[in-house]
Amino acid sequence: MTDSAIAWVFPGQGAQESGMGRDVYDAFPSARDLYERADAVLGRPISKLCFEGPDDVLGKTFNAQPALFVTCIALLTVAREEAALAEAPAFVAGHSLGEYTALTAAGAISFEDGLRLVETRGRVTQAAADATPGGMAAVIGLDEAAAQAVCDEAGVELCNINSPGQLVIGGAKGKMVRACELALARGAKRAIPLDVSGAFHTSLMEPAVAEFSAALAAIEIKPPQVPVVANDAARPMTEPDAIRAELAYQLTHPVRWVQCVEYMAGQGVDTFVEIGPGRVLTGLIKRIASGTTLKNINGAGSVSS
Repeated sequence: MTDSAIAWVFPGQGAQESGMGRDVYDAFPSARDLYERADAVLGRPISKLCFEGPDDVLGKTFNAQPALFVTCIALLTVAREEAALAEAPAFVAGHSLGEYTALTAAGAISFEDGLRLVETRGRVTQAAADATPGGMAAVIGLDEAAAQAVCDEAGVELCNINSPGQLVIGGAKGKMVRACELALARGAKRAIPLDVSGAFHTSLMEPAVAEFSAALAAIEIKPPQVPVVANDAARPMTEPDAIRAELAYQLTHPVRWVQCVEYMAGQGVDTFVEIGPGRVLTGLIKRIASGTTLKNINGAGSVSS
């Protein structure tokens, strides 16, 4: 790898907000085409949900996942057209749902198949969450080892390793109160319950794996044209079978975002471009790889070179 390189990164669920994508839809025919194709593929007006909400409906996992996916791809497509992303990336990566956007950006999965996959993912994980009510909480101020010890004692699990001192834990609702109390007792500055409908990236999602694996088996996956750094192993995925295995595994295991960013920085990446609504990943990367250049493409005003 060269001494200087760029990576594109894509946010996951939680970055969605009503109104997202409307400016690029109005300004660029290519973005309009993508939203219209998404409506046709899904058989429902996902574009209307993106632009108008309401937020409580947009925020439901079944809607939020395809909505964020199409918005990120629209922003990426327009940025490429407008030469805002003239330099080819050395790596692409995405946080949780963003991994699907990254794989589509890298040419491993088609736009249409990516849409179907993320909608299926939203449906089957929500069904698993409904079957076994769970919750998640952000833990601020503990390192991974201390957070893992809390999880082991409380009977919950690590969900996201987001940045140094910021992790997310999850598990059955009855155990999450105890887990938060333990985290605070062990020195966490805060333990904040999250407004989510289930314990995603934990073993409570196991009922979703079989059906989702069948959906993965039914689509064509090609070797990525750009290395895609996997959420779990924090190393590039190069073969279709490895990609299928990662996407199924990811349902029940944590997103190791710290390790993903550290790997890319260690390979010479000194510029990270977050492509999608908001600046969630930018804030995390700032705490993981200080000194790197951080850029955002999150609306029509940010896609010109």
